[in-house]
Amino acid sequence: MKFTFILLGLVMFLFIVVPLIRMVSTSDPRVLYTTLLDTEVRNAIWLSLYAALIAAAVGFVFGVPLAYLLARHEFPGKKIIEGLIDVPIVIPHTAAGIALLFVFGRNFFPGRVFHVMGIDFIDSTAGIVVAMLFVSIPFLINSAKEGFKKVDVRLEKVARTLGASPWQTFFMVTFPLAWRSILTGSIMMWARGISEFGAVIMLAYHPMIAPTLIFERFESYGLAYSQPVAVLLV
Repeated sequence: MKFTFILLGLVMFLFIVVPLIRMVSTSDPRVLYTTLLDTEVRNAIWLSLYAALIAAAVGFVFGVPLAYLLARHEFPGKKIIEGLIDVPIVIPHTAAGIALLFVFGRNFFPGRVFHVMGIDFIDSTAGIVVAMLFVSIPFLINSAKEGFKKVDVRLEKVARTLGASPWQTFFMVTFPLAWRSILTGSIMMWARGISEFGAVIMLAYHPMIAPTLIFERFESYGLAYSQPVAVLLV
């Protein structure tokens, strides 16, 4: 049994690793260096990293409290909410982009309100951030929720009996004990945001993030021209 599992596991491991190794190992270092000097490539990679970081920060501010509520409280509709939170993971991300257009598009009320406030989501960095946030927030919420569940409720009760306020209990007891899961979820959310393509192009084809640039170069010039950008992003 052990040998069979090792063999099957090895097949899956190679399935994941071999394409990445092939992509990197067949790249010409001189071409990679030239590509790295390309301003368009550097700007696209930087925008991917920056927008994903902003999305992760927004997700942290609003997602961690939601994760705590889901971990600590029972209420009607909780299972439905938990299921809806996972929807961005399972639906096609082009469909996610279309859904976001119905909220943040210029032809719809919320989008018009934001436009009056000077915030546009179509072909803008704000649109990229919103798309990344939508598709990646489940990773942070689910990871943080599991982290909060692992914190013994009795520790929070002891802190309260010693005179700590709910806020003090959260920041001095609960959060420090759950921080590893929260950090893991934040990193996963950031990484997932960097790799997003489908939802982003529906809102903001421009300015180009790295995945969009890879797609455009592949469509226009082929594999050889898109490979260096892909390697640099990986």
